[in-house]
Amino acid sequence: MVCRPWTMDQFMPHITEITVRGYHLDLYRHVNNARYLEFLEEARWQSYDKQFERAGLLQKGLAFVIVNINIDYKRPAELGDILNIVNTTERIGGKSVTIRQHMFLKDTETTVVSAAVTVVLMDIKTGKAVPLEGDLLTLMQG
Repeated sequence: MVCRPWTMDQFMPHITEITVRGYHLDLYRHVNNARYLEFLEEARWQSYDKQFERAGLLQKGLAFVIVNINIDYKRPAELGDILNIVNTTERIGGKSVTIRQHMFLKDTETTVVSAAVTVVLMDIKTGKAVPLEGDLLTLMQG
């Protein structure tokens, strides 16, 4: 089985908290654009680890891979800012899922970054996307 046992919070939006550190900053003293991608990736991994058994997918020769990222930078994050990243499933297609990620300053509605990340489930041997079906599709549909 690919999925973990069902839990109530499994279908709630997943939130990751990140504190901006000095090594995240660029010459202009705000978070470098490439670091935001790392923050978003960390949030996706936390969500992924909560929902899926990585070993189960790998044993079946499957892995999620990113095929597209669209990111909108709304406001710079600075040293000491605490960021909350909220992941939600925006769209499920036959072979792809689009995850919407919003990054906010903690305890505010101030958006720092908004991104749409499209992933596919790939057959590791062939390098081709496979259909989302069965238990996996049921889990993603919530």
